Amino acid sequence: MSDQHSSPIKTPQQLVTVIALSFVVPVLLIVLLVKFVAGEKRSGAGSSSMTAEAVADRLKPIGAVVLAEAGGAKALQSGEAVYKLACAVCHAAGVAGAPKAGDAGLWAPRLKQGYDTLIKHATEGYKAMPAKGGNADLDPIEVARAVAYLGNLAGAKFKEPDAPGSAPAKPVERSGAQVVQAVCSGCHAGGKGGAPKIGSWEDWKPRVAKGLAALTESSIRGHKGMPARGGMAEITDAEMKRAVEYMFKAHTAPVSTGTAAPLALAATAPAAPSPGNADGAAGEKLYKQTCVACHAAGVAGAPKTGDKLAWASRVKQGQEALVSSVVKGKGAMPPRGTAGNATDAEIRAAVEYLVAQAK
Repeated sequence: MSDQHSSPIKTPQQLVTVIALSFVVPVLLIVLLVKFVAGEKRSGAGSSSMTAEAVADRLKPIGAVVLAEAGGAKALQSGEAVYKLACAVCHAAGVAGAPKAGDAGLWAPRLKQGYDTLIKHATEGYKAMPAKGGNADLDPIEVARAVAYLGNLAGAKFKEPDAPGSAPAKPVERSGAQVVQAVCSGCHAGGKGGAPKIGSWEDWKPRVAKGLAALTESSIRGHKGMPARGGMAEITDAEMKRAVEYMFKAHTAPVSTGTAAPLALAATAPAAPSPGNADGAAGEKLYKQTCVACHAAGVAGAPKTGDKLAWASRVKQGQEALVSSVVKGKGAMPPRGTAGNATDAEIRAAVEYLVAQAK
């Protein structure tokens, strides 16, 4: 019985060995297990961890300063480029009620709102149109250029804005006579839509009585059948004011004989003519300031400058008769051809200049 239950440990040395192994073996197993899980390979002296690159990498500062090459300001795209990029998807075919590019009829009421209003709608979004045409990366100047491009396709004369910091082109300010010729004569030459006819004292008398300031305000804002700025949104306030002053001066006295009614600006006495005023240069100057508004394009039946056939019958009347007609007014031409402050000598010089162009 004692032989069946005897222990394998026979000596004290065997007991010590078993006890030592019972501690060492589990520790070794634990170390091996940790190394297996972490997968870390220890590096000793002479390994890759001691190379110059590795050492420098361990010694480098925590932070670093990176210098990037300056790319400069963003290159702003032209109006046409922005149109093709963002606007054409709707405006080319008139999708979702968008006014079709180049359709003057559809754009007319929008152009009357003015360039600034159109830019605001395009930048912020309007009805079905998203802000910036759905392209949030567009610069406000690029949006404004696209608006100018679209408006000009429909007949406007908007100027695409320059990039910040560049010297903007100085706008060309038109004279009152030029604005009247380009804009106002379309209705006023023949009294279209109830517009007071150029040269008709009866038509202009109640308007002139309101004063220059009231007429200017009505022309800029629009009045009854007349659209704001005569339907040309790009006309500036200063240009519109000059045009109104030009028309105002032309109608401060009745065309027909009778009691004159000098008002406001017409009440100022003309300056005394200086020697040499009634020469070719003075005649050309007065023509360009006043007469060109009607005679350059033959507005309201005025004989066109340089048209020999149109001037033939008038030249036959003689110089004195022509000068008298201009001073008194004739047909649609008001007295002194709207140059209320011009002297008789200056008018004579302008007549001589016009006659010379028809020879």
